[in-house]
Amino acid sequence: MDPNTRGPEDYGHDGDGSAPRQRPPRDPLTPDFGQHSPALARTVQLVTGDYLLTVNPVDGSEIEACPPGERPGRPEKFTAAERAEVNRAAKPPVPPGPGRPSLHLLERQEDRERLVRLLARGRSVRLTGPAGSGRTALLDLVAEDCADLAPDGVVRLSGFHRTPSDLLYDLFYAVYNAPLHRPERDELLELVREIGAVVVLDDVEFGGAGLDELLDATPECAFVIGATPEVPAPSAASTLEEVFLGGLDRAGGVELIERAVGRVLTEEEANWAGDLWFESEGLPLRFVQAGALLRQRDQQRAGTSAVEAFGVFEDAIPADAPFDASLDAEDGDAVPLPSLGEAAAPAPLLASRLSASARATLRFAVALGGEVPHQAHLPALVGDTHADAALGELASCGLVSAVGSRYRLAAGVLAQLEAAGYGDDIEAQALTAAQHYAWWAGHPSVTPERVCAEADALLAALGVLVPGTTAPAEGEESVTVQLARTAAPAFAAGLHWSAWERALRSGSEAARLAGEVSEQAYFHHELGILALCGGQFDRARAELESSIGLRGALADKRGTVAGRRALALVSDRSGTTPGLGSTAGEEVPDARYEESQSPPGGVPAAFPASPPPSSGDTSTIVVNRAVSGPPPKNHRGGIRGLARRNLVAAGAGALLAAVLGTVVTLGATSNNDANHPSDKVGVNPSASQGTDDGSLGADKPKSDTGTATSRPTKPGASGTPRTSGAPTPSSGTGQPSDNPSGTKGSGGSSSSPTKPPSTPTSKPPTTPPTSKPPTTPPASTPPPSTSPPPTSQPPSSPTTSTSASGPASSAPATSSAPASTTSSASTPQSSSSSPVM
Repeated sequence: MDPNTRGPEDYGHDGDGSAPRQRPPRDPLTPDFGQHSPALARTVQLVTGDYLLTVNPVDGSEIEACPPGERPGRPEKFTAAERAEVNRAAKPPVPPGPGRPSLHLLERQEDRERLVRLLARGRSVRLTGPAGSGRTALLDLVAEDCADLAPDGVVRLSGFHRTPSDLLYDLFYAVYNAPLHRPERDELLELVREIGAVVVLDDVEFGGAGLDELLDATPECAFVIGATPEVPAPSAASTLEEVFLGGLDRAGGVELIERAVGRVLTEEEANWAGDLWFESEGLPLRFVQAGALLRQRDQQRAGTSAVEAFGVFEDAIPADAPFDASLDAEDGDAVPLPSLGEAAAPAPLLASRLSASARATLRFAVALGGEVPHQAHLPALVGDTHADAALGELASCGLVSAVGSRYRLAAGVLAQLEAAGYGDDIEAQALTAAQHYAWWAGHPSVTPERVCAEADALLAALGVLVPGTTAPAEGEESVTVQLARTAAPAFAAGLHWSAWERALRSGSEAARLAGEVSEQAYFHHELGILALCGGQFDRARAELESSIGLRGALADKRGTVAGRRALALVSDRSGTTPGLGSTAGEEVPDARYEESQSPPGGVPAAFPASPPPSSGDTSTIVVNRAVSGPPPKNHRGGIRGLARRNLVAAGAGALLAAVLGTVVTLGATSNNDANHPSDKVGVNPSASQGTDDGSLGADKPKSDTGTATSRPTKPGASGTPRTSGAPTPSSGTGQPSDNPSGTKGSGGSSSSPTKPPSTPTSKPPTTPPTSKPPTTPPASTPPPSTSPPPTSQPPSSPTTSTSASGPASSAPATSSAPASTTSSASTPQSSSSSPVM
């Protein structure tokens, strides 16, 4: 529902031709029956860079990595008809009321032609002139002359309170059709580099390096830049052409006054205009205001029977007018001309002869720092249904001038009105404006673009009210906080992010002064989101942590969840994890890289096939291998930066170590029977030890005659075939076995033999075998046995080792290479490649 246009629902009709709905009367016991449901919060989803931002005015905006399907394509440029509509919206609205006299530019034709020639050659120009010199009117004529010079036409921009980055985005949105899309910096520069247009930039407030940045980013554009002499000059290396705009001569000033009055000046009035020309240095604005003074004088000379120009105001001749309105021109008494001092500062005198609505509008403009509210807001602010016509009165008198798509007080008018007492009630006027704008900006029918058009007026009201914010009474809400709370989401959705940041900072300060903790948490959250979108991760982290702390104290679960999600995204993009001290790009001393990380239990040393003669111990050694030298060049840092994939890998390794340790522990403690045969096996048992027959309870394959035979296996590492009695390492060594679960086959016995190894010889072979043994010996010929006759006692001092994941299995304290190979693996692979857990 538009607050200014009532729809059929507001009159009791649904628009379908049916009878009006009869709503039940309000019952104090059932107050919810027959009431309108509250309006839903206006959420807007937009893409900024590689983020998907959801502007949520309730709990705070939510941000996430943009899914591939949500990313918009390359934006397309507007067509010629669409560009015309964009240019029309960039101009200020025509004030209501009767048409003003057309004031053609005088003595500016030469400057006009020079500017057009320079722009046609692709040169950029800086037009410098004092405020009130007619600079804006001249730029409007130049824009009309250059409409067909560039492929992208003419683009009108306002540099008032805008930075170079803001102007680049304004130029992008004026040429490209990209709704709800804010490109990142690199993408923005790539897109504006392709724009070929004549850019008319007025009221610019920066020069030097900022101006060079703007020009370098748009090499295909020709700029005509309007500035005052107070603005910093371009840099010495700049290629801008300088054009200076001066004042009018005396004849031109008199002619301009005659066009404003609509008649030829008398000799007395012409002399008065000459004195004014000398004082004003020929500025056209002064002659426009002087012409308005003469028009008001003519109306006073006509007597009380004169009808006010608009015909709707009762106070056509205000009571506080300095001249006697009862004088009759027929009696020969003339109204005297204003003095030279009054003509030099004409704002108070001109305002005193305007309508009450126009004077009230001036008071609001003074309270808002010179910003004139849009004419659609004047009836609500002033309290007069015809107050929108006040803007036409002010414009015809030269008290306001166009700045971009809005109006501001003309040069020097603000100081003159403040001296006349129009600024005595600034706080009261700003509070009234803030109450109106807070209701209007939060209304569902008001689009974010309309709120952004009034951004300067809203921010001016905040600037006046924030320093004096106090804690509201119980049950009330601070108007300043409410205005910032409703305007900030609209600025974000309307892609006016410089205004968004200013509103958030003002709102945060106002919430702190008012003691509204929940609102303060909201503003900190939004500032963190804004910093994250701009790539300022440290600032984003600080703001989000402050917001989470405040919301945690208030038990705001939904807001806390939104803040933690955004903080997790900050940690992911910055390469840090909360609680860990390393940051992205930081060198971590003694860091182990991805390929060099050892398992939790360490890496076992390789078992040599032929140990040196001096070594008498071949026990398993568990070591933690780390790269002592610099990391490989092809790695980008495993733990450095604490990338997510390294954290996942480390967590998976720790989980695997814990699971294996648990399995080993459960296996070691699963049977507490003291008479279990496995407890009677020594460290290095021989083949003769067993339950009854020395077979350790293992099933033996049957030969053709029905007797048990030895089953040949694949040869070991030394080339000697192994028998079926070769043991498999226990689960504590981390090596796989034929039956790790220990279940029995259909015959009630184990599916794989678990006979322990025989005691090897004390002297290892001096040379490795010269020929490769057959992979599988013939079945008819049993493999030779290299084991000596079984002994009854195991070695007296076995060597053991431990690991981080659990106790390691014992290894025989001998130097026999075949025995070591046999006891270290149950598969044909080499044991040196299997880690000991």
